[in-house]
Amino acid sequence: MSEILLSAETTRITGTRASRRLRREGRVPAVIYGLSQDPVSIDVDWPELRRVLTTDAGVNAVIHLEFGGEKQMSIVKDIQRHPVRRDVTHVDFLRIDPNKDVTVDVPVVMVGEAKEVLDADGMVDQNLFSLTVNAAPNVIPNELEVDISDLTIGESKRVGDIVLPTGVTTDVDPEETVAVGMITRSTLEAMAADDAAESESDEDAEASAEDEGNPDESTDSE
Repeated sequence: MSEILLSAETTRITGTRASRRLRREGRVPAVIYGLSQDPVSIDVDWPELRRVLTTDAGVNAVIHLEFGGEKQMSIVKDIQRHPVRRDVTHVDFLRIDPNKDVTVDVPVVMVGEAKEVLDADGMVDQNLFSLTVNAAPNVIPNELEVDISDLTIGESKRVGDIVLPTGVTTDVDPEETVAVGMITRSTLEAMAADDAAESESDEDAEASAEDEGNPDESTDSE
């Protein structure tokens, strides 16, 4: 994996007004902390930040922040966004040790086709979209896969079914549900309508049989 570099400045003045001015200039206020070192207020160029966050590694990219004449290995710990415009307003970087595990959330994606579920007009409902894992910085996976090919209606795929890469562990309960095969609401409604129609048909047939077995016995008398 190629080294991801991001230049930062340490001359920013903290405070709401100064931060707004930085954003107008196309820069994002940030802070880097961790490894028992003092936090440092920094700011980074927004286009460059977007570039390093749109690699295959996504927000779990290992970023070498360059400032003050040195590089510090880090990952993004938190991204704050404007509640309406969704612009990035602040970023927290966490210093990391290349020889120690870090804890990150990795996206979970479903692979394969749950044929039995689809044949039953069902659907696969994904409950878990990311998994918290522990891994050394150089082996953080971009994503984790769960194979749903053999999933059936009423059955689940769980955390224990996810094959973790070598060197990657998780503290999440292996029984936690990742995805479940289920009947859709529309299918349930269609099944209920079919049952109701069949029941009505049976009742009509029974009523007809009773009518045939009990003909009108009344006759005209002279």
